[in-house]
Amino acid sequence: MSAPRKLRALAAATVVAALAAGCSSANSDANRSAGGASGVLTVGMPNGPQTNNSNPFLGTSAGASLGYRFMIYEPLVMTNPVRPSEKGKPWLASAWNWEANFTKVTFTIDSKAKWSDGKPLTAEDAAYTFGLLKKFPALNGNGIAYDGIEAQGDKVVLTFKESQFVNQNKIANTFVVPKHIWETVKDPATWPNRTPVGSGPYQLKTFTPQTTTLTATPSYWKGKTQVKELRYTSYNDNSAQTTALASGKSEWSFVFLPNYKQLYIAKDPKNNKLWFPSGLGIHGLWFNTTKGALSNASLRKAMAMVIDRKSIYVQAEATLYPEITSPTGLPLPAGDPFLAPEYKGATTEPDVAGAKKVLADAGFTLAGGVLKDPSGKPVTLTLTDPSGWNDYITGLSIIKDNVKQLGIEAKVRTQTADAWTSDVSNGNFDAVLHWTNSGPTPYDMYQNIMDGALLQPIGKSAPLGNFGRFDSPEATAALKEYANATEDATRTTAMNALQKIMVEQVPMVPTSAAPIGAEYSTKNWVGWPTEADPYAAPQPTQPNAVDIVLHLKPAK
Repeated sequence: MSAPRKLRALAAATVVAALAAGCSSANSDANRSAGGASGVLTVGMPNGPQTNNSNPFLGTSAGASLGYRFMIYEPLVMTNPVRPSEKGKPWLASAWNWEANFTKVTFTIDSKAKWSDGKPLTAEDAAYTFGLLKKFPALNGNGIAYDGIEAQGDKVVLTFKESQFVNQNKIANTFVVPKHIWETVKDPATWPNRTPVGSGPYQLKTFTPQTTTLTATPSYWKGKTQVKELRYTSYNDNSAQTTALASGKSEWSFVFLPNYKQLYIAKDPKNNKLWFPSGLGIHGLWFNTTKGALSNASLRKAMAMVIDRKSIYVQAEATLYPEITSPTGLPLPAGDPFLAPEYKGATTEPDVAGAKKVLADAGFTLAGGVLKDPSGKPVTLTLTDPSGWNDYITGLSIIKDNVKQLGIEAKVRTQTADAWTSDVSNGNFDAVLHWTNSGPTPYDMYQNIMDGALLQPIGKSAPLGNFGRFDSPEATAALKEYANATEDATRTTAMNALQKIMVEQVPMVPTSAAPIGAEYSTKNWVGWPTEADPYAAPQPTQPNAVDIVLHLKPAK
């Protein structure tokens, strides 16, 4: 699976785009070797030629694709998806306070904050920004239902008609844009913003379809930066990006490396590093729960019991993407604070004998090595994903072999990415490997998988999730209860119920945790986040990217 697709899935799960194509010669001299001594950091992504667009709210912009929007625009609060339950760090907001029912929040804007053009950044700017999100749904990627928005001195006060407990971090992470620039724009939802003015430590210097260069803001309000220039190169594919990393042309990237020890680490064992932590999003086998025998929860549970996650982790994901070890789907350790007591210690070890018993108890029969449903019809299955998404295709092949042990005849079929995306949204599939949303709690993941509020009939697009058409009033009620609860105990009860539904009714089989990792070099720059110091998600297209760059110092 391509890195760009996974990045978009983590940043905005409703945005899915195919990899851009381009000529291989385009990247020949896009990133020349540079380093700490010259103050330059080189960043690469395998996303193909880019279009000049720095609108920070659009997931399809070059700023989003390469991640440089996070260097120009800043959030009110800096949260850490690697440790999602931790309190965020003050950023543009020096303080913030939610009222008990999470229908009102007040942000106090730091009096030192200012724009790169020297003008002060005020609560009026923050209020204007939230007003943009309320007025233009295309800019409101998180779909937050803003109600009241008011600037009061150095504070911006937001009110909501429903609890925003599950959206706290999304609201706190909102970019703030300058009112004096954006209020002159006719249509902010389509504006390419080619000369962006932000509050961040960097300004756009030059843009080409292959390389975007940012230079440090001379009077950055948070102080001086060690990295004086950022060069973002968009390589044509994973292979070109891997070569750039191995040669040292690219010092920071997120790309899938099927043999990373040989292709990357071995080229410079001292300096070539990677760290692939997870947040609270996953990848897994989504079932179309309206299709034949797949509507039977016992069949889905039996399949979950025989799918070999360890083989998927080693063979399909090359041990890069964190392994799923809990049948609840919660990635650990990020999900530890939420794990229900009854599933502590539970594993995803294959249990073929147990799975066969589940099927037999549900009326399935095995005759001549063929599994038949309670009506006597053979159980067959088509597993579908786009051609070229090699880790997913390898994963499907493993799953095909796994379910053969139960007498299920499965076949793997590939499509174009566009056709597959359309089929997933419309419910035209048996089973697919696909990702979920991610957030500060497991709510986003579970809501994406099984919220009845997202349920659409087969043939009608379901762009926001529940692609498997899982119809569980119990799950829908638990999700609503979790989102609107006023006490932690109520939320815990609802979260435990969601985990039980996931394990017992299996709307999808979690196969791996969604990574928010990166490859990086310590040859020229040190101070990167690591497992020992997980102060940020290391991915260059995550909001934490600016925090990472501000931590970097030249290597000695």
